[in-house]
Amino acid sequence: MSVAKRFTTFLINIRLSDVQIEAGKSRRESVVKAMNGNYWNSSSSTANSKFVGSWGKLTRVRPPRDVDVLFTLPKSAYDRFQGRTGNKQSQLLQEIKGVLAKSFPSTDLKGDGPVVKVPFTSYDVELVPAFELTGGGYWVCMTDGGGYYKKADYDAEHTTIKDSHEKSKEKTRELIRMMKRWQAYCTVPLKSFWIELLAVEFLSTWEHREKSREYYDFMVRDFLKFMEGKANGNVYAPGTYETMFLGNAWLSKATTARQRAEKACNNESDDPATAGDEWQKIFGTDIPKYP
Repeated sequence: MSVAKRFTTFLINIRLSDVQIEAGKSRRESVVKAMNGNYWNSSSSTANSKFVGSWGKLTRVRPPRDVDVLFTLPKSAYDRFQGRTGNKQSQLLQEIKGVLAKSFPSTDLKGDGPVVKVPFTSYDVELVPAFELTGGGYWVCMTDGGGYYKKADYDAEHTTIKDSHEKSKEKTRELIRMMKRWQAYCTVPLKSFWIELLAVEFLSTWEHREKSREYYDFMVRDFLKFMEGKANGNVYAPGTYETMFLGNAWLSKATTARQRAEKACNNESDDPATAGDEWQKIFGTDIPKYP
């Protein structure tokens, strides 16, 4: 049972603590309360908002990264800015920065479509101001090219991860968390969103997806091999079907990690310490050398 013990410990080590989760919730609430007071004449610290990104899809890892929060603006704000000239989306984000500056005067706020970043001591809130669309999804502000609105479907993203997690016997989120640790530890130039979509695609056909954590060494190895085959390929955003080109800047690191994972898999039974050395070259010391 060494493999299951090793990977169970690893997953515990990269899971956010209760204190970190509460800190993320508190930061969201302080930002949302300021926004609701200005745009909805409300004192609520949660209304018109929800977690998105890794916090919404429950794929967050330790150490904590940015807290992504979607905030729905009223249609009146859209109508007001539509009457302006120039880069309307940039102007809207600048207004939001001004609103938040009243509540966080000592904070270096940054607005760069589609987010306004609100820095905190431990980790930042990335606020995504958006307009809800009647047919589903949201318009978010893009400031490049003179400004425009881009459709995003955060509900479809959440459902994609949730459905895959259920069908794979709760492996999807765990695979994503582990590979995000590799991404950070080995400085892999691959977006977290892409890792999530690749994990969903991989697990939809992986032969051991219904088996226990005793197969997690194979899962990491096989996923890395799957990734290699996706170099210069595409992934597609749920809901909007936006095409995203993966490139190959990350390929050499995926190949190196796959080779190390193969060596680790081959040594798990007879020499678990050597296997542990190889896993730590991929994930760092969050994964134990000895199971």
